Amino acid sequence: MPDKETYYTPFEGYSTPHISLGLPFDQAILKHARDTYAAKRIYLIVSNSISKTDNFAKLRAALGANLVGIRYGIKQHVPWTDVLEIAKELHSARADLLVTLGAGSLTDGAKVAALAAANGAFDEDALSRLHAGAEPAQESVEANRVPIVCIPTSLSGGEYTPFGGATDFRTHRKCSFQHPSIGPDLVILDPELCTTTPVRVWLASGMRSVDHCVEGLTSSFFSPKSRTPADQRREAEEAFLEGLRLLLQGLLTTKRDHADVEARKQSQLGAVAAMRGLKVGVAMGASHAIGHQLGPLGVGHGETSCVMLPSVLRWNAHGAQQEESWVKERQDLVRDAFWGDESVAGALRTRGLDKEMSSLGDVVEAYVRELGLPGSLREVGVGRDRFEKLADNSMEDAWIRTNPVPIESPDVVAAILNMASGEKPHISAGHNAP
Repeated sequence: MPDKETYYTPFEGYSTPHISLGLPFDQAILKHARDTYAAKRIYLIVSNSISKTDNFAKLRAALGANLVGIRYGIKQHVPWTDVLEIAKELHSARADLLVTLGAGSLTDGAKVAALAAANGAFDEDALSRLHAGAEPAQESVEANRVPIVCIPTSLSGGEYTPFGGATDFRTHRKCSFQHPSIGPDLVILDPELCTTTPVRVWLASGMRSVDHCVEGLTSSFFSPKSRTPADQRREAEEAFLEGLRLLLQGLLTTKRDHADVEARKQSQLGAVAAMRGLKVGVAMGASHAIGHQLGPLGVGHGETSCVMLPSVLRWNAHGAQQEESWVKERQDLVRDAFWGDESVAGALRTRGLDKEMSSLGDVVEAYVRELGLPGSLREVGVGRDRFEKLADNSMEDAWIRTNPVPIESPDVVAAILNMASGEKPHISAGHNAP
């Protein structure tokens, strides 16, 4: 069979990751494990659901006798206990290649476990010294030496970054682990494989990438006070708008036809474009910050964006002071991007929206509903009794500090949570309301 692979680096100025597109995933991993990495001791992390399918059998056959260890599943939001188990197995197996087959939790788990193994961090106290902001400083952290290859079956985009999240369930806080060496070396994209991903999981993870685009385009990166060079603003905006266009179309098509391979591919390329915008240096905001802390409460990855992004956008629009008129201008730009696609516009009109009267928060919420995904904290089982702790944890997240409208206290986060609760939204005085 002729080699139909497209093999390239998607991010200018970065040598990794490479993307492999066009070969079935089992052929691609066989080729690169043998020819690119000369791997002899391969450790595999596979999702529990995929491990019961023919696709897992294909992957095992491709890796053959070089497979020295298999981890079946990582729980959502990557508990530290799971990470430590994998780190110990990586170390004892002397793995020279780490492969994941599945969704975002596996990717994060692989990155954090590889960093832990490289630093001999095999218990919670040792792991606690490796996350961002911990001591010792990053300069003293040992680099990961095991290449990571990801075969993703979702759209969250973690395959393209050198950081991962893992949850310390002693505190129910999700921590970020960052090091240049833990960014995956290769991402194998196989849209045919992804037609087996449950549609709700696929669409929710796609909303996470939509969130990258929306929070990116409305970021303080584009503030008039920002010193960002014009060419970088243009590069980021073009990437996010491309990603948004591909994702909005692809996800709607998948909702209507789960087996449409081209729509899956379109969404995968949209997620790559979204990450290209982030690579320019654009910070996220409160939707991501609060979402990180919703995970340990049992909210599915991606569903965090569904329930938080509309309320964060509304709060930012209401909370912006007169001198922050750029916030509304950026939101209007993104709102127009939704309305500019006729298939999306048709769905929004079906949901009862009018282009001239709708805010960006309204538009995002209607789109989420059109995908059949949850749109409130009540729908994902998070009640008001969790708000105080959730607000406190969110204030510890780095991206709360880069929200385009400043969030200076847990009370402000609580106001946003109140808006997202599923009850009548309101912004009370004293919460940075105009």
